[in-house]
Amino acid sequence: MPEIKLARLPDRTTMKLAISVMPDLHQALNEYVDAYEAAYGQRESVADLIPFMLASFLESDRAFAAARKSRSRQ
Repeated sequence: MPEIKLARLPDRTTMKLAISVMPDLHQALNEYVDAYEAAYGQRESVADLIPFMLASFLESDRAFAAARKSRSRQ
């Protein structure tokens, strides 16, 4: 097969995850939905925003990225 520029697409199978949160976090997440709507003019559900919020958090954690990179080398 010839080499192409685009790498093979990653596994995109979604995983369902159920969590329980404290009332103050639930309130903050609902307020974030309001802030998102004010910023972008489109209302999204908490469930739709959480995966992107978590991904953003993990991508911004330098210590986690370094540990993950170190583990992948082993």
